Amino acid sequence: MTKWEYQVAPILNHAAAQILNNFGQDGWELVTITDNGSGNLVGYFKRPAQ
Repeated sequence: MTKWEYQVAPILNHAAAQILNNFGQDGWELVTITDNGSGNLVGYFKRPAQ
């Protein structure tokens, strides 16, 4: 069974692509992006535990 680790991080609108690419290069898979209610985006990521 795969064990997962998770990461929650703010996604700044003006740098969203770069932020997502950086997480992807580190092996993180984007699960979802939500609005925290004040117009700020929050990304939820997972990757297999090391």
